[in-house]
Amino acid sequence: MAFGNLGRSFTALEIFDLVRTDLDQVEREIGLEEIASVDAVTYIGQYLQSGGGKRLRPMLVLLCGKLFGASNPALVRMAAVVEMVHTATLVHDDVIDMAKTRRGRPSINVVWGNHTSVLAGDWLYMQAFQVALRERNFAVLDLLIELTQRMVEGELLQLERIGRIGVTEADYMELIDRKTASLFSACARLGAIANGADEASEMKLGEYAWNLGIAFQLVDDILDFTSREKILGKPVGNDLREGKVTLPLIYALESAEPEERRLVETVLADGNYDQVPFVKILHILNRHHGIERAQARAQEFTEKARAIIAEFPESSFQRALAAVTDLVTDRDH
Repeated sequence: MAFGNLGRSFTALEIFDLVRTDLDQVEREIGLEEIASVDAVTYIGQYLQSGGGKRLRPMLVLLCGKLFGASNPALVRMAAVVEMVHTATLVHDDVIDMAKTRRGRPSINVVWGNHTSVLAGDWLYMQAFQVALRERNFAVLDLLIELTQRMVEGELLQLERIGRIGVTEADYMELIDRKTASLFSACARLGAIANGADEASEMKLGEYAWNLGIAFQLVDDILDFTSREKILGKPVGNDLREGKVTLPLIYALESAEPEERRLVETVLADGNYDQVPFVKILHILNRHHGIERAQARAQEFTEKARAIIAEFPESSFQRALAAVTDLVTDRDH
């Protein structure tokens, strides 16, 4: 897909190639920083790092930073910090959700148990802050502290709403703002800060990435219903099984029949699809166009992100950031 005055769109591989060397440095930095004096923490860090992942968040840091100049140690360090923070949130999420798998492998709470996993997540958070502290930059620390508080608030809000069928679109947006979009926004801003961008550019990039993060989470929640377990790396229909009512279902429930609502409530109460097969929930979503409407909503946010990044001077990194918006929307996992 082309972007008009932005020129030819980049492929995923071309975007990756722009930051490949930097990402290799980020991986080395993470590997070194996750070595702890307690073996369990080191093993968990290595297990998580070897599990792969999209590395989208450190890529955002690097691409946004390189809009303003060449790579530097601070930029690589900030990319490592956000990946460590993201990993810590995944560890805690899996414990809270009692998840069994992550990226196609047993989740660490299954391998090491809840107690060790929670403490390992705490250690990763603190280590990320320790790495960030080396920059001696209050703007960086302020941003990371606010981010961590928002993500914890998001987790608490989610716990309050687990099992509730009456979650509104406003409730949902408030949640993903805190749990996902705030981290994306921080990635972009940290990249800008690391390369000396002015405050206006930093904030504009933060807005771009916030919209990207909302779209990313919307697509994630759509894929939870429409993907296959082998592709997704975790069971499909997992959100509802865990008591989470996401936007596709929120939209479908607006016009659902009472009996259809009762089917959803049964899954929420049971925590499984034994009484109500997953295919019945999928039928409700399709009948009431929940997935289509959520896809359209995701597209709105990608378009906002694309419009914001179009305001920056054209360069390979700017075009890559524009192309990321489509990669987020069109992915299958």
